Amino acid sequence: MPTHADIRRLALALPETIEAPHFEIGSFRVNRKIFCTMAADSPRIMLKFDPEDQRNLVADDPAAIQPVPGYWGQKGSTYIQFGQVDEARLASLMRLAWATVAPTRLLR
Repeated sequence: MPTHADIRRLALALPETIEAPHFEIGSFRVNRKIFCTMAADSPRIMLKFDPEDQRNLVADDPAAIQPVPGYWGQKGSTYIQFGQVDEARLASLMRLAWATVAPTRLLR
């Protein structure tokens, strides 16, 4: 089961990712755009996906992956219950979220 330290390690391993506060929680960003947020005491993180990717991921694993309610969820913000996915799956989800907001030059 991944930990908060694992999430931080996986996020910061992605090219040009920085960690910065976002209100009372931490966020991971590329090109100043947030792709992941994480509260220290929460069993879930938020990852930003393309809405179509979000729909497919939720359909595949609705127990572990749910859209954020409201406007942000409609735009692709997605909760991941990280205790319900293994580290390899989490790394894959993190990379997809990163690629959603990363500049084209980094995607090559």
